[in-house]
Amino acid sequence: MACKLKWSPLLPILLLAGMAGISRAGNIAVYWGQDGGEGTLADACNSGLYAYVMVAFLSTFGQGQTPAINLAGHCDPPSGNCNVFSSDITTCQSNGVKVLLSLGGAGGSYGLSSTEDAQSVATYLWDNFLGGSSASRPLGDAVLDGIDFDIETGNPAHYDELATFLSQYSAQGKKVYLTAAPQCPYPDASLGPALQTGLFDEVWVQFYNNPQCEYPGGDLQGAWSTWTSSVKVSGSFYLGVPASTAAAGSGYISPSDLTSNVLPGVKTTGNYGGIMVWNRSNDVKNSYSSQVKDSV
Repeated sequence: MACKLKWSPLLPILLLAGMAGISRAGNIAVYWGQDGGEGTLADACNSGLYAYVMVAFLSTFGQGQTPAINLAGHCDPPSGNCNVFSSDITTCQSNGVKVLLSLGGAGGSYGLSSTEDAQSVATYLWDNFLGGSSASRPLGDAVLDGIDFDIETGNPAHYDELATFLSQYSAQGKKVYLTAAPQCPYPDASLGPALQTGLFDEVWVQFYNNPQCEYPGGDLQGAWSTWTSSVKVSGSFYLGVPASTAAAGSGYISPSDLTSNVLPGVKTTGNYGGIMVWNRSNDVKNSYSSQVKDSV
């Protein structure tokens, strides 16, 4: 026999609290592509650990350059054999994992010189990685879910326009997700103007290689509060962490410190989405995500 729930003035509050608790369950995003020994893209998606995988990086683009993808030892882009990952991408998507192409990185040669340059790069990305068509799609025919901005060098100009042009392709059918990975000092030197467009779905802030806003010596919580209250996103903010001490110059947070000392404060913001892990290679070696997943 079904048990009837007795009405109480507190019942709506309790129900809302329960719903809020459920909404705090976070996801994990990870960067893949910069270590040939980290396993395939399908391996990452079949692990059950991630909601987003960023394929890193399109490290050359803009300023009249021929765009070039760099996937370390995974494949040889000039030969065209990176299209082997097309089936991996569809495997990921069938598992509910969104796959994005990440632009930039800490190295590489990239930048945007004008509005026309931003439009040209957007068109290239649409035709070669998203819903457009091209005879030379580097990752094959699979349609990626969106574009990640990991812009760490050079002039911040025109990335806001690139985001605008890319977002307009969503009107042609499949939504184009936009994500970004700014450094934790606010505002970000390379992505500040772009992030003010309000066009980004998810933002994973890098809380490493920046001592002033790292745990435990810097003001991580203060920087997190500034980011989450100053930038409008349609989705959520993610706390970016290194997967091991080898993954970054500084800012590693042990799994126990993350779950016990950092996440409880970070999760109090309504737009918390989870954590971003740099990167898949170090995550495999240190089993970071698997240790923290149930607490994220």
